[in-house]
Amino acid sequence: MEILSSRVLLRPVDLAGTQAFYRDVLKLAVAREFGTGQHSGVVFFLGNGQLEVAGSREADTPSTLMLWLQVRDVHTEVQRLAQHGVEVLREARTEPWGLIEGWIKDPDGTRIVLVQVPEDHPIRRDQRDL
Repeated sequence: MEILSSRVLLRPVDLAGTQAFYRDVLKLAVAREFGTGQHSGVVFFLGNGQLEVAGSREADTPSTLMLWLQVRDVHTEVQRLAQHGVEVLREARTEPWGLIEGWIKDPDGTRIVLVQVPEDHPIRRDQRDL
């Protein structure tokens, strides 16, 4: 199978509120918009990927999606988002595997892991040289 393109699809309970969160609070850049009203969708850039927020799901159906978003400074972003009323599930801290992670939740209940990769972490090194 040859994958030519990909993106994560999020079907929120509150379409307009969730689109506003990713656009106005997280400040993700918009790749494209389509449709109108409850049939509208927004595709956001996620670094080297994309997130499409469109459609809907029933209120009693929990989201099982988790987003992993790498940022330059997790501590700063978690503080900034908390000041905007974003629910912080866990403050930023260094994990046993060496990444610095802070956990937040979007208004629809989707968990988001904000990740900072320290300069000396193996993800930053070309493992082929070892």
